[in-house]
Amino acid sequence: MSSTAPDSATIAGAKRRIPLWDNARFACIVLVVLGHATQRLTYDSDVALALYLVVYAFHMPAFAIISGYFSKSDSPSRRQMARVFTDIIVPYVIFEGLWTLTKWIVEGEANANFTKPSWTLWFLLALAIFRLVLPYLALLRWPLVWAAAASILVGYWPNVDSTLSLSRTLGLLPFFTLGWWLRHLGILERFDLLRRRRWWVQGAALAAFACAGWVAWFFIDTWRAVNLREWLFYDEGYAALGGTAWWAGGVRLALIAIALALSVAFLALVPRGTQGWTHFGQYTMYVYLLHSFVLYPFRETGILRNAEPTWLWLPGVMVGSVAIALALATKPVRRIFRPFVEPRPAWLFSDPTLAGRHDRRNDPTGSRRPREEPRAGQRHPDPHQQG
Repeated sequence: MSSTAPDSATIAGAKRRIPLWDNARFACIVLVVLGHATQRLTYDSDVALALYLVVYAFHMPAFAIISGYFSKSDSPSRRQMARVFTDIIVPYVIFEGLWTLTKWIVEGEANANFTKPSWTLWFLLALAIFRLVLPYLALLRWPLVWAAAASILVGYWPNVDSTLSLSRTLGLLPFFTLGWWLRHLGILERFDLLRRRRWWVQGAALAAFACAGWVAWFFIDTWRAVNLREWLFYDEGYAALGGTAWWAGGVRLALIAIALALSVAFLALVPRGTQGWTHFGQYTMYVYLLHSFVLYPFRETGILRNAEPTWLWLPGVMVGSVAIALALATKPVRRIFRPFVEPRPAWLFSDPTLAGRHDRRNDPTGSRRPREEPRAGQRHPDPHQQG
């Protein structure tokens, strides 16, 4: 996720950028927007709910895997520790404050409680906790087993809830740890999975999603009855979800297995080459933090409730989700909202250089960018350079 600032020698000898990860990031963020945009349709449409369940079964676990893949388990440097503030905590405070103001203006009341993240902001806190926990988790034998155990056991503890996003963070910890473990052991490189896509793997991946879609739709009444969508949030204890039996943790384990299978299928389908939209994958944090403000009017005005016919609205929402993701990752949007998404609070540190721009090539998910966006007349950096 984060790394120390590379020197010129490191940059000169850097590996070429791997388009897969930018493609995967952007595809994930489109799914995030789609999931939030579809939510209001799920009350009146079985097809929309089936799509929603499939998306939520894997999209945030996949995002956690990608974030973990670019994380380091070494003892953090001063600059890396400072970036927990600049990249995560300060943007969280800014956007939590903006949401509090928005709710006060629109709804007439707001609870300025920064321990309870608003809507999408929980993932920022999860990334911060992931960063803090990983160096300790990596010291243990069988870190994946411990992470999975934490995810399953936390559901039995009713005192662990959405405060500071702790329930979701521990719930998704196995996926983040898996991403780090894959990079740590070089699994993907060993089997040349970063560049090659075998036809039979893609076929199996398509079959996996077709099967998931059919199961989600065919048993839709069952999934409504058991409140499956809430289970997929990893945000409540088992008792709150109706899983009071001792084996409720087995449901969480099954969901982890399904999320892992679909995440693998998703990554198998992601294009390995550079696409016209690949570079947008470097700016997913802008989309993640801003898209909820775009969707908020649609959710609150009820436009997407009782929207008929579904066959017209659902494809429209899907296309609109892609358009929103693309628009929020464009350069004009980034220039306007950079002070909010990527603040530089030099005043916060005893050493103001810790907030400098020279080490801003990674975002909190690990996406690496060119050193600077060149001005007119400047030489553009190699877009394929892995910095």
